[in-house]
Amino acid sequence: MGLTPHLHVLKDKLSGELYYDDLIKSVYATDASVYRILPLAVAYPKNKEDIKQLIAFAKTHKTSLIPRTAGTSLAGQCVGKGIVVDVSKYFTKILELNEKEQTVTVQPGVVRDALNNYLKPYGLFFGPNTSTSNRCMIGGMVGNNSSGTTSIQYGVTRDKVMELHTVLSDGSDAIFGEITSNEFINKTKENTLEGHIYQIIHKELASEAVQKRIEQTFPKPEIHRRNTGYAIDELIKSDVFTDSSEQFNMCKLLAGSEGTLAFTTQITLKLDKLPPPVGAMVAVHFETIEHCLKAVEPVMKHNLYTCEMMDKTILDCTKHNKTQQENRRFIEGDPKAILMCEVRADNKNDVDLLVKALLEEIKATGLSYAFPVLEGEDIQKANNLRSAGLGLLGNIIGDKKGVACIEDTAVALPDLSNFITDFAKLMAGYNQDAIYYAHAGAGEIHLRPILDLKTQTDVALFRKITTDVAFLVKQYNGSMSGEHGDGIVRSEFITMMIGEENYKILTQIKQTFDPDVIFNPGKIVNAFPMDESLRYVANREEPEIETLMDFSKSLGILREAEKCNGSGDCRKLPEFGGTMCPSYRATRNEKDTTRARANALREFLTNSDKANRFDHEELKTVFDLCLSCKACASECPSSVNVAALKAEFQYQYQKANGVSLRTKLFAYNNKLNSLGSKLPGLTNFMFSNNITASILKRSFGIAKERTLPLLSKRSVNAYYNMFQIKRRSGNYIKKVYLFNDEFTNHLDAQIGIDALELLNKLNYSVEVIDNVESGRAFISKGLLKQAKDLANKNIQVFKDKVTEDKPLLGIEPSAILTFKDEYLKLADDKVAAESIAKSTFLIEEFIQQEIALGHITPEQFTLEEKTIKFHGHCHQKAMANQLSSFAVLNLPKNYKVTIIPSGCCGMAGSFGYEKEHYEVSMQVGEQTLFPAVRKASHDVIVSANGTSCRHQIKDGTQRDAKHPITILREALIDRD
Repeated sequence: MGLTPHLHVLKDKLSGELYYDDLIKSVYATDASVYRILPLAVAYPKNKEDIKQLIAFAKTHKTSLIPRTAGTSLAGQCVGKGIVVDVSKYFTKILELNEKEQTVTVQPGVVRDALNNYLKPYGLFFGPNTSTSNRCMIGGMVGNNSSGTTSIQYGVTRDKVMELHTVLSDGSDAIFGEITSNEFINKTKENTLEGHIYQIIHKELASEAVQKRIEQTFPKPEIHRRNTGYAIDELIKSDVFTDSSEQFNMCKLLAGSEGTLAFTTQITLKLDKLPPPVGAMVAVHFETIEHCLKAVEPVMKHNLYTCEMMDKTILDCTKHNKTQQENRRFIEGDPKAILMCEVRADNKNDVDLLVKALLEEIKATGLSYAFPVLEGEDIQKANNLRSAGLGLLGNIIGDKKGVACIEDTAVALPDLSNFITDFAKLMAGYNQDAIYYAHAGAGEIHLRPILDLKTQTDVALFRKITTDVAFLVKQYNGSMSGEHGDGIVRSEFITMMIGEENYKILTQIKQTFDPDVIFNPGKIVNAFPMDESLRYVANREEPEIETLMDFSKSLGILREAEKCNGSGDCRKLPEFGGTMCPSYRATRNEKDTTRARANALREFLTNSDKANRFDHEELKTVFDLCLSCKACASECPSSVNVAALKAEFQYQYQKANGVSLRTKLFAYNNKLNSLGSKLPGLTNFMFSNNITASILKRSFGIAKERTLPLLSKRSVNAYYNMFQIKRRSGNYIKKVYLFNDEFTNHLDAQIGIDALELLNKLNYSVEVIDNVESGRAFISKGLLKQAKDLANKNIQVFKDKVTEDKPLLGIEPSAILTFKDEYLKLADDKVAAESIAKSTFLIEEFIQQEIALGHITPEQFTLEEKTIKFHGHCHQKAMANQLSSFAVLNLPKNYKVTIIPSGCCGMAGSFGYEKEHYEVSMQVGEQTLFPAVRKASHDVIVSANGTSCRHQIKDGTQRDAKHPITILREALIDRD
């Protein structure tokens, strides 16, 4: 039982939530580091009183609290055996903006980029900028003293923290901010824990000898990225200890303390004016790492806003990530490294002068072979490429990965080239090709050895390499922890970095702030061993897990799940675009992220003692709100395909637990629709009549608010028989096959008819052959044997027909794109499946290609003026391209088209019909899609190419949405 009865009591006392079930504990056992520690519980506090209750509980029951925001820490800061306290759900308010003083006060769960979106209209922003800025939170940035790309211009988080409202370890409130030397002395006289803290700080740091020792042994002061231990080297700069005019501020110490000293509830930040509006980036290409690093000092003579480096390993990872392929178009040849140097000014002429001077400097070095200049949106694309770098490392197939342990070293710029030369020699001794990923202008290099931490040999190497690099960093008087913090991975080395006597001061500070060690133990002082509590047990017997789907490209389903490195891209909010992850955006619960699903599956597949490792109710829970949108396959830098993981899980779980009647109803909907289509009038009456529809909904667990889809009066198959007789004859541009999917055939037959007529009028020979349904419904419900049978049949139908010259086209994205995704994992004839997939397209993609070839022209369409707003299907966004639909809709000369920047619509096949999912489904729709549709005047045409999307738009906004093909057919001049 342990503390479980006491946790029951604590749960009742909290206004927020407390969880201690196996699922939530497994989800929070990891962050973005290599560590795994199952916590005692996870809390979502709603207010400061909740935090005080948690502190009292930890103190009474001798456990600990691990503060957490987005959980993207790379050094293990967010894992521990106590209660993980997640403030990301409720502590999310921007409390006050002072424009005059250029300050803002926020709660710790405010997302960095969300804060800057709020500040932008005021011409202000918060400068520190991490690669995780669209989901990382201010509390975590303070805890880690984050820096990011902009530190060479705007400094680090520590420079911006003006005031912190905290709860101390005895439950008392303390507000830390700038105070005069007299106020400091008065604080030391207070008979409180806060007063005792000031007393000890003064006692430990007042000696000139101690101050001199700190200055000599801490990292060089010109290295502004330094998080080695507690920042006592910053405290001694104040007027309390020197003749300087700088006031004492305890926030200098708390920033970078990783939640080990106090619990922060409110943060006041100093802001900067927005950067100059016009920018340009010179992407300097190098044939060697050494050349790249030698160029850093010369280019830093210029007033750069960013100076970032990526190496070939990172760049190669981007080649196979759909989202990043567009962002890497500026790359010339095959560089070993790229240095991204950005300049900014108030106008284009000044920027051009800055670029000219920078290019002259670069050319004078003779170190670079190419230096394209990027402007406008291309700068952000390059920055997105760089930002995705750490996550993209998860794309390395197999158990060897770039391991975060020495990735946070920072040295003074004059030392950078020599340091890397020595580092390269050191790594060569280990036969290691390290990954170089750098904030080069700040002297910080993210160096990652490639190791397999599933083997004891490489675990030993993990420690050995980290130790040797720590010695090397110390030789240059650099910082072992530049911006990612000490955490578990580097805290052991703090003594080496700053000396035994200075380390004793850190332990005294920890003891004073937190005598019962309740705040995030094992980090900074009294460190956990850096080579224990790893995600994987070394030399374990790898579980053998048989699956029906083929996960061989990832070396099995377990390694597919293990690709998730915890970078947390799935936590970005709707305002930052993309689709991933719709359910998290609705609930804001970590459980509902892509990361949680991958981590939970990894956890149970690895540690289950059941014969069927999938047979866990916890996995059913974690996958329950997954909409299988597939956004993770393209937007997750590691390309973790959770839709495939869910389908396989459902199949395996149902093998042990059976298949419900409702699941069968949805999975076999095509057969039911086929039967209903024999008497469509009667069927539609049953579906639309309030009495009979209500009975059906109650009987099958369908949300009462939903309208049921109605059958078309005639199927596409029936129409095609007549179409063959009346189609035009003559010389066609080319022949195409139209896949008659199950949704179009029975529910949206008019769209299928429009497609046939459109292609015919545009002079294409279009053939519909007797294919079977796509299997999408079976896949979504985990009935994979049935889906596999359909996949094999369709592959056999099309294998000798579909070629590059005779492509296969589809109307419904979720159906046709199974040929390019699931069929490759299900079909027995892999060669034929791959061949067909290469020649399979959404109908809009095909038309876009034909437009480019000049086979379809605007002259064939109306000159009427129309305004269209288009919402793209999730699978199209993930696996194809919305721009094809955009191009098709823009074909008529006077059509004005915009793409709604929406994520998932929220329907996701049967998901939105199910009564327990209805609320989340509508919350997803309300994020972006519904408001955009409602704002559109009634003369605006709303367009969506997914049948579920159109139904969701109708239910959510009472607006009818048209398929792009219907719109284009109506725009034909010769449309009969």
